[in-house]
Amino acid sequence: MLSRVSKTLFPKLPLCCILRFARAMSSQSAQRAFQLRVNPITGNSEWVVIEEDEPEEQTFNGGSQNSLLATTSYLDMLNDSHRNRAFREAIDKTISTPCHVLDIGSGTGLLSMMAARAMGSMTCRMVTACESYLPMVKLMKKVVRLNGMENQIKLINKRSDELKRGIDITSPAQVLVSEILDSELLGEGLIPSLQHAHDMLLVENPETVPYKATTYGQLVESTFLWKLHDLHGNEAKASDGILLVPTGLDNILGVKPQQYAFHCDAIGKEVKLLSEPFKIFEFDFWKRPDSHGETEVHVKSTNDGRVHAVISWWILQLDREGTIFYSTAPRWISLPGNTSHGDWCDHWKQCVWFVPGEGMSITKDEEVCLHAVHTDISISYNLKNQASRNEIMQYGFKNGDFKLILPPERIAIYGDSEWRHTMFSAISNSLQGRVDPLCIVADDSIFLTLLVAHLSKTSHVMSFFPGLQDKGFQYLQAVANSNGFSMDRVEFLNKRKTKLTMHDTHQKKVDLLIGEPFYYGMDGMLPWQNLRFWNERTMLDPVLSQDALILPCKAILKACALSVPDLWNSRCCLSKIEGFDHSIVNSTLGACGELPAEQECPCLPYFIWQCGNVKKLSEAFTVMEFDCSKPITSSCGKTQVEFTEPGICHGFALWIDWVMDSENSLVVSTGPEKRYWKQGVKLLAEPVAVRTNESRSTGECRSAVIQALFDPSSGDLNVRHAFS
Repeated sequence: MLSRVSKTLFPKLPLCCILRFARAMSSQSAQRAFQLRVNPITGNSEWVVIEEDEPEEQTFNGGSQNSLLATTSYLDMLNDSHRNRAFREAIDKTISTPCHVLDIGSGTGLLSMMAARAMGSMTCRMVTACESYLPMVKLMKKVVRLNGMENQIKLINKRSDELKRGIDITSPAQVLVSEILDSELLGEGLIPSLQHAHDMLLVENPETVPYKATTYGQLVESTFLWKLHDLHGNEAKASDGILLVPTGLDNILGVKPQQYAFHCDAIGKEVKLLSEPFKIFEFDFWKRPDSHGETEVHVKSTNDGRVHAVISWWILQLDREGTIFYSTAPRWISLPGNTSHGDWCDHWKQCVWFVPGEGMSITKDEEVCLHAVHTDISISYNLKNQASRNEIMQYGFKNGDFKLILPPERIAIYGDSEWRHTMFSAISNSLQGRVDPLCIVADDSIFLTLLVAHLSKTSHVMSFFPGLQDKGFQYLQAVANSNGFSMDRVEFLNKRKTKLTMHDTHQKKVDLLIGEPFYYGMDGMLPWQNLRFWNERTMLDPVLSQDALILPCKAILKACALSVPDLWNSRCCLSKIEGFDHSIVNSTLGACGELPAEQECPCLPYFIWQCGNVKKLSEAFTVMEFDCSKPITSSCGKTQVEFTEPGICHGFALWIDWVMDSENSLVVSTGPEKRYWKQGVKLLAEPVAVRTNESRSTGECRSAVIQALFDPSSGDLNVRHAFS
């Protein structure tokens, strides 16, 4: 329930950073917000208090790099010129007479200002904007003031379903403008918001922008997508003897049955299309939607193959007449109303629904029945093979059955033979010659816990599972017999590591401290924030034996110079958007380009391989190393980078290589070549033309110096660069 509320309240904010948000009133009636943030290095939570009248730099704890809004997709959305133009054209076309306009989820106020401008100097005009997130409310006030429209727009810091007619708004609105859409369409609370608006805030038969939305799907075969969810099918290829998904317990571990936002263009060459696009649901904004809907779509296959996934997208019709559209379809799609694609953007992607297990085998011209269901916040599918009507491809397990849910990338990692071989070798080597070893698994790795218990029949394993908690222990209990060990040798320590004593370890020193590292629920964090393992190794120092082995024994911060024009353009500084000045938001939203000399762009997490057009301009290089065998400390590094390819450098990708043995022979890299981890991206304030040493071009840089400083108290990595 918490994630649903968080996603509805804060549609542009990452769920891993927002755990709870509340609004309160002080004695002076000024609004105050409370946001819970997690320190990624310590795992501790802290409340951040945001005052309505507090200066911006205090609100965000020291400027743009730590801004609460810099990690959101607001900037990316505002840089989507195709979206902005479509909304402006539809609003200008729809609002032709004086009226009351309601803007739900107003953000920076762009749609509200468009509506106010469309009415010009008409009398009896009114624009009411509601925005629930206080930091964005503060920013919108600045934008509206900068554009001289503060007297034309009434801004209310509430959720739309908290608005009351006669109190917050004096009369029902004739026009609704809103953009409360996510990649799935419904995940930001579109249906509940529309229901309340039609019940309480709008006239009967109102005008709306957008007018309606239609979701589409396509059946595809993709080995890559299959590996993201079918651990049982992929684990069979491993030779380590570990059974994460034992036979008969096929559903014990898997992904959540939901649609996953994904840049499908990035795997376009790895996808085999098995059907033409088909329409699934249609949602009319101009009338009250239902919370529940079902439909069956009969899809004729166009190829022989195996259906691994349903890829879906949506198309907005923004005007009543059907002349203005916006599409999130992949680039291989050509549909009526989808005549042009905007530039690469990250705020809206396609969605992927995984077909369970190894998928459904189909032959050309065979008919497949897709059963689609929508709730008020999501869409789900079941597939039925018409040739065998009893074969229903759906997620399901009996009530009461335990199932551990992990992210798709984690499922793929656990099924990766190379990764498993590295871990197997590292743990096997570390256990050599140790009798009755005491091992602590400091992170959320179920694989390492099973591996130690499986390899050493005399070991005692303590697992902390800081994110999984007792779910991790329940899982171990379910698979212990299949992996040949008894649970009396495995222990779950449900307490803070800082309080661990010899009493907790049964008066025995720890021989082996290990991690992948992996922390459940922290998938959106920057790579070096998994150095939490190093901090926890430090907290455990009093119970470690003198010859204790720490794995990973070392972490290496690696980097690579990149040309990423699509990503840079999506994060570049804003000036005027459809005629409205937005330059005041750049620092707060963490923009790059045209910034004051003292300001730096923030490091943000991305799957580099999904960032549109990407070109490596240098080999991977080492920035600094972290020695996990010693207590955590602040660290710094400096290195010179020689460019190996000419081009335009937009920034640097940064990641961690985890060294699992003292000989540096067993290394797990989380770099761009590996598609299961996010990298940190440090964009430049301005792109730089670079050349190689062999190039004869002038006026271009041949090298750069990179400096980095790691702060263990916060997990921040300060990265600086200089080109020459």
